[in-house]
Amino acid sequence: MNEFRVRLAKSGLELRIPPERSIANVLQDAGVALETSCEQGICGTCRTRYLEGEPEHNDFVLTSQEQESELMPCCARSRSALLVLDL
Repeated sequence: MNEFRVRLAKSGLELRIPPERSIANVLQDAGVALETSCEQGICGTCRTRYLEGEPEHNDFVLTSQEQESELMPCCARSRSALLVLDL
């Protein structure tokens, strides 16, 4: 797994996501309100829109059409250096 950055579109906050941490965990540690439940990509609780970047989807919930604009930050990674989330 690789390191990448996540930027929140509404605040401009940019965070580094190391290989051993999930997007959801890093966001929560930074004080971003993000509801999670299973943290395995099964329940869909943390579903989030993204605006830029190329996510690596590791969930079991989103259809291929939904994956074009949404991801599950509990388990998604990024193929691009930067993901911009609609948060």
